[in-house]
Amino acid sequence: MPEGDTVFRQAAVLHGALAGRELLTSDFRVPAYATVDLSGRAVERVIARGKHLLIEFGDVTVQSHLKMEGTWHVYARDSHGGRVQWRRPAHTARCVLRTAQHEAVGFSLGELHVLTPAEEREKLAHLGPDPLGPDWDADEAARRLLASPRRSIGVALLDQRNLAGVGNVFRSEICFLAGVLPSRPVADVPDLARVIRLSEKLLQVNRLRSRRCTTGDPAAGPPYWVYGRGSRPCMRCGTRLSRGELGEAELRRAAVADRVIYFCPSCQS
Repeated sequence: MPEGDTVFRQAAVLHGALAGRELLTSDFRVPAYATVDLSGRAVERVIARGKHLLIEFGDVTVQSHLKMEGTWHVYARDSHGGRVQWRRPAHTARCVLRTAQHEAVGFSLGELHVLTPAEEREKLAHLGPDPLGPDWDADEAARRLLASPRRSIGVALLDQRNLAGVGNVFRSEICFLAGVLPSRPVADVPDLARVIRLSEKLLQVNRLRSRRCTTGDPAAGPPYWVYGRGSRPCMRCGTRLSRGELGEAELRRAAVADRVIYFCPSCQS
């Protein structure tokens, strides 16, 4: 599932193409919004809030969540108005926004809503602090994590009510770099502030990278310390890495992959 860095990067691309420009046409290919027409409206800004992408028009917002397969593409339109060749099948398009210069297409979006400002606030009210947001608050993130002290840190990091934007890849990497087993209760984490700092750092350094990396140089070597490397040797100590399942029923509904977590039984305790 795309995480906060991916959504931030896609929002930045969409903002560059759409902000300040008037829509020539809009096409919502979901039944609930099939009759919505935003043509003639100008996009004010495009931002990310955790894993949610928001295209704001002032009095209305197009909110989407990528879930497992979703993505937004931006295509340049030629001056003759010729057909734009999409890189994904047309039947997977859920939203098409056209300006004179660009065509923004949301493919396989897990969620798509057209919301008033009040509806937007209500829908996102549960989200915790966003490490990539202007209102990031590490102390508030700690308060939320500690509100359920016996919950495992690996599950707590995945809960968007605590930190908005951390997903399955990052939680494995954060726990490894902090030297903490994902199954350790939040209250027993020796340095929770470090876990929170690592959450912010990893999302920040990857927010505009085309290839996510937590090990240093994205152009060389494995991109991750532990994620996806089950049964391979730890790059720090050589111990065989473990792959397990860690999750709660309410979080598992998002995706089966959210249960899978990777860790080093030697470097983490």
